[in-house]
Amino acid sequence: MPVAIITGASKGLGRALAEALAARGWDLVLDARTAKALQETAAGLRTYGTRVTALPGDVTDAGHRSELVAAAWRLGGVDLLVSNASALGAEPLVRLDELPPAGLRRALEVNVVAALGLVQEALPLLRASGSGAVITVSSDAAAEAYETWGGYGASKAALDHLSAVLGVEEPGLRIWAVDPGDMATDLYAAAVPEDGDPRPAPESVVPAFLRLLDERPASGRYGAPSLLEGRR
Repeated sequence: MPVAIITGASKGLGRALAEALAARGWDLVLDARTAKALQETAAGLRTYGTRVTALPGDVTDAGHRSELVAAAWRLGGVDLLVSNASALGAEPLVRLDELPPAGLRRALEVNVVAALGLVQEALPLLRASGSGAVITVSSDAAAEAYETWGGYGASKAALDHLSAVLGVEEPGLRIWAVDPGDMATDLYAAAVPEDGDPRPAPESVVPAFLRLLDERPASGRYGAPSLLEGRR
């Protein structure tokens, strides 16, 4: 069975994508910071009959990243790496003139540095897969200027660029940066707690990610809404 590593997998988009892959027979290595929520997610996914390894920890910890890749190796390798774990930099979001430097550093460490570190750790197994792919979860804030989203958006823009360069440097892999669009997630609720407008459930955008895996288009940046509409 193919093997995927998914970070930030205890809830939201990470959990929804993990469930879709488990339903397809993928074996999974899952990461999240909250051990209880992650174990509950893993238990639910095992009902699909796949092997699921749940490793709570912080992706900024190099030792934790090594554990994730080692766990995937024990399951057979790494065919897909999904960098979904994210940090906002401030909760709720604030304007740049109020953004603490420590918050910006945290967003960059989680969203960019840790994502690259995990790719570096997994690259030998991804290359050996024969169909290795990396998905980095982006945001429209990486490309648009939204008030209070400056620090988070800057980190996602940096992640987009790293993904683009990795796609050039690793032509044997598929490297997709995916903007999932608006979703009802805990991350968004923490970012803008006063916004009570309804938003799509994370499960609704999962078919866009599955389309990438099924059709394997060229490395690049994709928007989930376009993929759901049949466009690239």
